[in-house]
Amino acid sequence: MATKHVTARRLRAVALCAGPLLWMLAGSASAITLQQAYAAALKNDPAFRMNFYENEAGQENRIIGRSALLPNIIGNYSYTQNRTELTQMIGPREVVTHPDYTSRSGVIQLRQPLFSWEAYARYRRGVAQAGESAARFEYGKDLVALRVVGAYVDALYASDQLNLARAQRETFLEQMKVNDRLFEKGEGTRTDMLETQARLDVAEAQVIEAQDNVVAARNTLEGVVGMPVDKLEPLSADFKVDAGATASFDEWSRIALQNNPDLQAARLAIEAAQQEVNQARSAHTPRLDLVATYSKNDSESLTTRGQEALNRAVGLQLNVPIYSGGQVSAVARQAVAARERAKADLDRRISLVMVELRKAHSIVLSSVARVNALVKAVDSGSLLRTATQQSIKGGVRINLDLLNAEQQLAATQRDLAQARYGYLLGLLRLRAAAGTLTDEDVYKVAKYFE
Repeated sequence: MATKHVTARRLRAVALCAGPLLWMLAGSASAITLQQAYAAALKNDPAFRMNFYENEAGQENRIIGRSALLPNIIGNYSYTQNRTELTQMIGPREVVTHPDYTSRSGVIQLRQPLFSWEAYARYRRGVAQAGESAARFEYGKDLVALRVVGAYVDALYASDQLNLARAQRETFLEQMKVNDRLFEKGEGTRTDMLETQARLDVAEAQVIEAQDNVVAARNTLEGVVGMPVDKLEPLSADFKVDAGATASFDEWSRIALQNNPDLQAARLAIEAAQQEVNQARSAHTPRLDLVATYSKNDSESLTTRGQEALNRAVGLQLNVPIYSGGQVSAVARQAVAARERAKADLDRRISLVMVELRKAHSIVLSSVARVNALVKAVDSGSLLRTATQQSIKGGVRINLDLLNAEQQLAATQRDLAQARYGYLLGLLRLRAAAGTLTDEDVYKVAKYFE
């Protein structure tokens, strides 16, 4: 059943890959959507491709383990040209001859294990290893979703930072103009001009740094999706958080302990290690095989030269190990140590998952209140900007006041976008830690972008 589930998800991933391919072939100049970025990453992300082929290799462990329980058939054929020296006593004389003959031999043997604890342990180990590989593949796919969304919102946030830096620069440029006019009228001081110039220089540096951050964030996103990225879809104007969508932490923790693919993989690793212990200890147990042989020989030896022999044999073969110099016990102790290490690794992973789950759950809860507060702040900032514009028309305020209001509004909008980004990432990380993240969850997040 688990194999069918993995196969179905793999087919969905292949279907998703057609989306960005058609989009690229069409030569569209529109911005790349988050859904397109995710589909492209499933096709192009090197880390995901590596996980895909690791899983393909891991699934073969099931067949490899099963082979130990199935019949083993071996065929052997030999053709030999013989030239011998034969010494015979004929009467009182010793006669030496050199017979020259050809030997042919063909053998087919079937061996079917009837009782083999080692073969059964190897089969169970192969099943566990295949399941572990499938779970790690699912975990890797969850990481792709988090990488794509994280890189996407990082690129958007870098653009927000650049816009704010430019707004700050415009504010200081306008302040310089005001200082110049005041200084010409004798109402300003050179100290004010130098102070504004210093702040303008810092703002210029911040713009350059923000531009570099935009380039770096775009490059990171391009590395994940595996194709050039020119434009991104911004957050939708009607973005709304769902305050009642998050269950309690205890409920999420129960879900995570049961469904998290990383924990599932760790548990299956313990099962594989236990079967390795059983396989090592099985070297002390007897093995019973059914052996069937069909052989045909022609002139097999000098004494049977010129004779053909056909043999059919069916029987049982019992192998009883007695002593191997302590190797079996040593290998078993190694396997036990590996199993205990796997158990400790499971405990470590549970702790990491619970920490990540707690962090994501807290972010989602706090982001709801933070987003709502910043929405009100943006509304207030918009009203302040409008009021300042009216005051400028009435001669009460100057253009610098408007720039300050716009700068404050830009900073609040950036903080609101960051809070929304954190909310969306928190949702995905919460589901990823709980082991319930699906493609549909990524699509729901993509709908928050225009």
